[in-house]
Amino acid sequence: ILHDGPPYANGHIHTGHALNKILKDIIIKHKTMQGFRVPYVPGWDCHGLPIELNVTKEPGSKNKTTAEIREGCRANAEMFVDIQMEEFKRLGVLADYEHPYLTMSKDYEADIVDIFGKLFKEGYIYRSKKPIYWCPNCVTALAEAEVEYGSHTSDAVYVKFPVDESSISINEIDKSKTFVVIWTTTPWTLPANLAVCFHPEFQYGIFKFGDEYYVLAKGLLEQMEKVIGSQAQGEWPLDTAAIEGLKVNHPFISRESKVIFGGHVTLEQGTGIVHTAPGHGHDDYIAGLRYGLEVFCPVDDNGCFTDDYAPMKGVNVFDANGKIIEILKEKNVLILSEKIEHSYPHCWRCRKPLIFRATEQWFLNIDHNGLRQKCLQAVDKTRWVPSWGESRFRGMAESRPDWCLSRQRSWGVPIPSFRCERCGSNLMTAESIEYFAKLAREKNLDIWYADDVKSLIPEGTKCSCGSEDFVKEYDILDVWFDSGVSHFAVLDKRAGHRWPADSYLEGSDQHRGWFQSSIWPALALRDAAPFGTVITHGFLLDDTGKAMSKSLGNVIPPEKIISQYGSDILRLWVSSEDYRNDMRIGMDMIKQVADSYRRIRNTFKFLIGNISDFSEKDMLPYNELESIDKWMLHKLYELSRKIIEHYENYEFHMVYRRLMNFCAVELSSIYFDISKDILYVEAKNSKKRLANLTVLREINESLARLVSPILAFTAEEIWKFLSKPGSVHMQTYYTLNEAYNNPEVEEGVGKVVDIIKDVLKALEIIRKEGKIKLPQEADVRIFIKDELVRGLCISMGDDFRRFLQIAKAVLTNEKKSEMADYDCSSVSAARTTGKKCIRCWNYYDNLGSDSEHPELCPRCTDVVKSL
Repeated sequence: ILHDGPPYANGHIHTGHALNKILKDIIIKHKTMQGFRVPYVPGWDCHGLPIELNVTKEPGSKNKTTAEIREGCRANAEMFVDIQMEEFKRLGVLADYEHPYLTMSKDYEADIVDIFGKLFKEGYIYRSKKPIYWCPNCVTALAEAEVEYGSHTSDAVYVKFPVDESSISINEIDKSKTFVVIWTTTPWTLPANLAVCFHPEFQYGIFKFGDEYYVLAKGLLEQMEKVIGSQAQGEWPLDTAAIEGLKVNHPFISRESKVIFGGHVTLEQGTGIVHTAPGHGHDDYIAGLRYGLEVFCPVDDNGCFTDDYAPMKGVNVFDANGKIIEILKEKNVLILSEKIEHSYPHCWRCRKPLIFRATEQWFLNIDHNGLRQKCLQAVDKTRWVPSWGESRFRGMAESRPDWCLSRQRSWGVPIPSFRCERCGSNLMTAESIEYFAKLAREKNLDIWYADDVKSLIPEGTKCSCGSEDFVKEYDILDVWFDSGVSHFAVLDKRAGHRWPADSYLEGSDQHRGWFQSSIWPALALRDAAPFGTVITHGFLLDDTGKAMSKSLGNVIPPEKIISQYGSDILRLWVSSEDYRNDMRIGMDMIKQVADSYRRIRNTFKFLIGNISDFSEKDMLPYNELESIDKWMLHKLYELSRKIIEHYENYEFHMVYRRLMNFCAVELSSIYFDISKDILYVEAKNSKKRLANLTVLREINESLARLVSPILAFTAEEIWKFLSKPGSVHMQTYYTLNEAYNNPEVEEGVGKVVDIIKDVLKALEIIRKEGKIKLPQEADVRIFIKDELVRGLCISMGDDFRRFLQIAKAVLTNEKKSEMADYDCSSVSAARTTGKKCIRCWNYYDNLGSDSEHPELCPRCTDVVKSL
């Protein structure tokens, strides 16, 4: 079971989709070839913001109701599911396209609500006001997996927080000019400041600069001296008790900034004291909880200040930095302001900067019931391909915050939450969720938007205040939750499936995406991961190493490759790359792969052209084959074993390399050259020719199946061309005779192959001198250094000459002075004095021994006369 991570139904597929689906299909076809049943159900992620944005941008959309917007979103998703489905088929991906899973189907949506209810019942779901990633442009909360980091220019400021004179016990300083100094890259969060945070273990002190006194960490004193441009003129250490006793005031708002301590404070940059706004930062929020600070957030959904900071009401936070800096200057509390470029979180959809903002949201508690620890244990039990995926995933699981599940949009699965009209309390119970899930399964989710609230809640439901009047809330579930519960919705429900899946395969970005959203519900409800093996691939880059993007114009659509070269070229390219790393792709690279494909295709053309009229009953038994035939079968046996092993280990680039090497070296350069002399010259039913055809048939039977997981269309074409029944993709790997595994023959003939390499070097010399054009035009004298190998070559007789594909081979017992010295032998070569046989094109001294056939060699004469 390879469970499909659903692509988003929003546009045509790109080359990254093709890479992903082809990798999955190679595994599916390989496992099918091993005899497994592999029911692959393709899925599509259909809800979410991008589709909703597309629909709401349409003319007249502002006047549409939520129900109408949802109807438009559904139609948009359906259209692209159909488009992508046809594009995946064109890639040769086999799947149950008649019964895909769609996260927007009625039963699937009901399953989402049902799983959410079970998690709620087990205590994993809670509601809280806490800071989360918020996109002011898309006006919604975002999860960790929806955040991308990119370069951003920010205003960095060093700010003075006045210290109340009464809280300072050091008399030799000017208490009225003593300040706690902080550094921040988000000046707009200063109106929400409620505290200044020190590290409990750092050394702090008061340092004099000019006529002012600054409280900061001793470890960052040198950096502060560079900022101010002068050295400190005095130092007064502060212990923990003295710090706790400080009373610090906000720099421009009339309120106290409480002194607190937190382990998140570092000495990497700044002052060692952190400005703390619990409504605008995760660490600030956690520290604030310990000290009972309010989760204060004076910013609205659109990223603008509210009445809670009236001086800037309506000002967008990204426009506020300059105004805040002006206020700091007016209050004489600004030490330095500068522009810095740094990595900053951006929305993965609109690509605009995010803010941290505290809002009421629904969360999944990652630490409830030991869930995080269960996850780390599951990581140990999972096979990770490549292996570094384990540490990457583990690190993310160890540090991830609670999962923010709610979104403020229309196109998705509504969270069935109600609010009491009388007291404003929230109402959501396991029973009310289960009730709505049942209604959704009977009808559909749109009833949440269309039906009266009383019909959506169990009869007799009352608020704790006694009221029975409720209003619906309209948050939807994070779409990552939709796809994250797919293993429940598919593996539990589909015939022939089982839970958990054997494999998940997605891009490496899913270590923080789908792999995460899948594992948490699975562990919470079943104490096990939904997968046994997690395989990840890298990202696609252009041929210069740049990330592909439409704006750069360096994207290569799959259809461009397919229309020019065919799907199998794209599939072969996928297999040629080590997908575990980022991969480069360009049309020149595809052309090179196309050249490789032609070598493979020509290999099959040669095989099929010779065995098309050769059946199994014509095959010779193994013990009647020549040594070179046995050597070839041993090479085939080795190839089959290693390729299947590489498929099993997901090393598809090694499959490609071995296939190419086998076709180019063992077959094209050696065995096929010898075969041509036998197939085209020997008598049709001669034993030597039948032996050769026997080997060629075995090669084709095995090789056609071995390449089928990658070259899906070519393998099927071969199958049909030979008039074989059914489909090659319904076969199993060809079982080769165990007798073919013959290391002794391989060792002996292998040493003769080494002699060929030496001879080719000698022939290349006289070819460059213009003495020959083809090896058949050369006479060669050879001294073989290994006596045993020399004896083997002598025993081969004329087959040794044929093996070398030359006119004449003379073996000597000693090295002659004119011989060039090579690894295994010494060789001299010259143009032959023999004449060319017009039938076999080989050169002989005794041409025309039969007067009836003066232009034929003795072998060809015998064959012709026997006809």
